[in-house]
Amino acid sequence: MEDEADLVAAEDVLLFVNAAITSTGQREFHSGVGEQGLSLDFLHRYLLGNYRDLYAAALALDVNDHNAALIIHNLLLTAREAKDLRAEGRLIARKLETLPPQRVYRLFRELRRAKVNNRRTRAIMRDWLAGRPDPAFEAVKYRSGFKGAVRHIHLRPQGELGAFLFDPYRGGPYSTPILNSWLRAHYEQTAIYQLPYTVAEGFAAKHGVKRSTFLEGIAPRLTRLERLRLQESGREAKVEAVKADLSMMPLTRLASYALALGPAERARRHDELTGALRAAARRCAGGLTGSWGAVTAVLDDSFSSSGSAQKRRRPLAVALACHYLLEALASRYTPLWLSGRRDPLMVRPYGATPLGERILDALETGPERLVIVSDGWDNSPPGLAGEVLRVWRTRLDPARACAVVHLNPVYDAADFDVRRLSPSIPTAGIRDAENLVALVELAGFAEGRTGLPELRAHLARRVSDFLEDRT
Repeated sequence: MEDEADLVAAEDVLLFVNAAITSTGQREFHSGVGEQGLSLDFLHRYLLGNYRDLYAAALALDVNDHNAALIIHNLLLTAREAKDLRAEGRLIARKLETLPPQRVYRLFRELRRAKVNNRRTRAIMRDWLAGRPDPAFEAVKYRSGFKGAVRHIHLRPQGELGAFLFDPYRGGPYSTPILNSWLRAHYEQTAIYQLPYTVAEGFAAKHGVKRSTFLEGIAPRLTRLERLRLQESGREAKVEAVKADLSMMPLTRLASYALALGPAERARRHDELTGALRAAARRCAGGLTGSWGAVTAVLDDSFSSSGSAQKRRRPLAVALACHYLLEALASRYTPLWLSGRRDPLMVRPYGATPLGERILDALETGPERLVIVSDGWDNSPPGLAGEVLRVWRTRLDPARACAVVHLNPVYDAADFDVRRLSPSIPTAGIRDAENLVALVELAGFAEGRTGLPELRAHLARRVSDFLEDRT
């Protein structure tokens, strides 16, 4: 009975991890915002109440930012129930270092609304603020969030920073350049180009600055991702200075950018985009390049990969990014798109989901590893993929000479999990292709043959690596 209880516990944890990796509480192709939110909230409450230490350890995994913030919020909200405050505190502090600042300020605002103001919460917020590399920059870029955080922990920054936050117009002129630029930008157009883009844009609108003039002037201040988002508006405004270096962009985000372009534009820039995607994939693969042997991938470009209005083409972008990463990891690689397309850069969401047929084609290539990237809605015909995989695993390859894994980028709110193709193969949720290697390892625990002790050991290793990694 104890072994059975361990297996159930391991399944519960993996269920939560899959949800925390894939779901952001937004609408998906097959479920709405309300369903997503209720389903995700239930899983958070369930794991927090039954496996608090493992719930905290999930911060060391590849959970998305939305769920990382929810985990931290819930741990701080229920601090009295913690058995090891120090271990939780270290995980929370380390995770906050990795989250985007705007996400952290939003978390702090939610903690303030929930009236979470215990000593541990104040200490965590104070330490995070003290560790910011450029407090003046963040006070300008995230002014309301910064101000709300210092108020919540009863901290009054000294000198110009405090004056700027609480009485900005009486404190100037400032000796800190960015604070003074913010003050001058109210009446001087040239000063707006010394501010972060998101702040400068508001001042440009206030002064009626022409879009092309603004983009030309603000270009040196743009971050990598701001450049990527502004590529097309910069091209329309004929501002070359905004152009991004695509070869240095994150893989999944680059795949999303490529798919957002029209077919004609993708065809025109085919070599540039393909080269950038392959360069990003090689960076992700690192020392594992070419080490995975013969790999065949079944990649879902059916209509449901179009995602939703909030997550437009996200499932397809993940599949495209996985394609290029698997190409880098394999010594021999065979990609099979459901549509039969041969050019990955020209894929588009279209048609039914004939996963069973494509999996048969994939197994005929004799791979050492088969990776399926799909939302799991096998409907042409329904259930064929699961039956193919069952027969393959039980009758044709019981020794598991071919490793099979299903990576699913879509959370199924109704089932509280990502949709699975077959109980006989492991399934893991995936949000970014950059996490593919770690997720394939984690998926091995989802086969139901490994219990809680092994999963705890795996999580302990991940936690240790996470806390030691400061790169």
